Amino acid sequence: MEILKDIIDFILHLDKHLGAIIQDYGTWTYAILFLIIFVETGVVVLPFLPGDSLLFAAGSLAALPGSPLNVWVMMGLLIVAAVLGDTLNYHIGDYLGPRVFRENSRFLKREHLIRTQEFYEKHGAKTIILARFIPIIRTFAPFVAGVGTMSYSKFLSYNVVGGVLWVVSLTGAGYFFGTIPIVQKNFSLVVLAIIGLSILPVIFEFVKSRQNSRRPVA
Repeated sequence: MEILKDIIDFILHLDKHLGAIIQDYGTWTYAILFLIIFVETGVVVLPFLPGDSLLFAAGSLAALPGSPLNVWVMMGLLIVAAVLGDTLNYHIGDYLGPRVFRENSRFLKREHLIRTQEFYEKHGAKTIILARFIPIIRTFAPFVAGVGTMSYSKFLSYNVVGGVLWVVSLTGAGYFFGTIPIVQKNFSLVVLAIIGLSILPVIFEFVKSRQNSRRPVA
C-alpha cells in the first residue's frame, strides 16, 4: 500500500517531483525520462507508469526560463525511447507466442491481453497508433501485435508514426500551455484530466461491449 501511495503521489505531483529531478541531475534528466518512457512502452509487466502526464510535465518544465532541458532535444530522445520500447515489446510477444493467452501468469493479466486483442481486431493495424494515447493498452498493443501475424516491417511504420504523434503532441502541449499560471496552480487537476481523457476510450469500449452482450441474439 505504501508503494501505491508513493506512485499516486508521484503521478499527481509530477511537476514538483520532476522539477526536483531536474535540479538534482540537470541534463541527466534526459536519460531518466528516456528510461521511464522506454520501460513503460517496452516492458509489458509495467503498464502503470504515467507516460501521458509525464510528457506534458516535461514539456512544461522545459519551457521555464533557465531550464537545462531543450524541448526539441527532449522530443527527439523520447520519440526514440517510445519507438525502441514498442519494438522490444513486439519482439517479446513474438518470442512468447500465443501460449501467453492460454496460460495464467503472475506478471500478465489475461483480461488486459484479451481486451487489447479485441481492440486490435476492431481497429486493425492503426491500433498501434491509437493505443499510444490509451494507458495499459499502450503497453499491451505492441505485445499483442508480436503474438499475432503482423509483420515487423508493417508494425515498425505504425510504431514510428504513433511514437512521433504521441511525444510531440503531449510534450508540445506541455511546452505551450504548461506555463500558463492557472495550469501551474492546478497542475494536479490537469494531470487528472489528462488521465481521464486517456482512459475514456477504454470506458467507452467497455460500456459498449456490456450493452452488446446484453442484447438478445436474433
